[in-house]
Amino acid sequence: MRPYLSLFRIQLVNGLQYRAAALAGVSTQFAWGFMEILAFSAFYRANPAAFPMEFSHLVSYIWIQQAFLTLIVPWGGINAGESIINGNIAYDMARPMNLYNRWFCEMAAAKASKFLLRCAPILVVAFVLPPPFGLIIPPSVPQFFMFIVSITLTLGVVTAYCLIDAGSIFYTMSWYNVIFVIAADFFAGNYIPLPFFPESIRKIVEYSPFGAMANMPLRIYSGDISGINAVTGIAAQLFWFIALLLAGKGLIRSALRRVVKQGG
Repeated sequence: MRPYLSLFRIQLVNGLQYRAAALAGVSTQFAWGFMEILAFSAFYRANPAAFPMEFSHLVSYIWIQQAFLTLIVPWGGINAGESIINGNIAYDMARPMNLYNRWFCEMAAAKASKFLLRCAPILVVAFVLPPPFGLIIPPSVPQFFMFIVSITLTLGVVTAYCLIDAGSIFYTMSWYNVIFVIAADFFAGNYIPLPFFPESIRKIVEYSPFGAMANMPLRIYSGDISGINAVTGIAAQLFWFIALLLAGKGLIRSALRRVVKQGG
């Protein structure tokens, strides 16, 4: 594990250098967060009882989503597909490290470095905003602990999903398989929280790998999911993390058997 931990640390430190990009990202996330909250507020004022989440829960959902955005979205990190397209995959294969493990560490570290630069300013502002537009504190210590566990598993699930996307590039030779990103972003609740989906669709999505992404930690923190339901959701996240990890390893292992390196 030592080489991979060192690789994670190097990628993390390297990502922390891009402070100007982080500042631009924070500005964008503030604008998007306020826009979402104000849009939902207009609907809630008409008939609050018509919506499946309390407005305070929804506001917390949105602010935590913006603060932890780089950890929960199925994009960003490293562009593993670039080395496949331009042929640099030959250099990656020559290194004495497992290719999948290396990409996983680099992508997770890149996401974590962006999160560390952007999280604090968003949380500080969100906590000081007046009700009902401010971020609420989790109702209990166990609830907060489950959120920490869940957001960590979300990073693993999202990274494993992204590497399946990267592995598919061996076959499609396309820079960016957009369907992977759009489907995951939408069904993970990054556009609209899953409770707002029609019940028949929501039940299917909640049992899919998408339900184990942003949906779970955001709803746990906001209080929309708690108790045994939160524990069950975390168990589902662990299952999908292992399943996607094994699927990604198998996909890339199979793809590497077909790779031809000209000149040896």
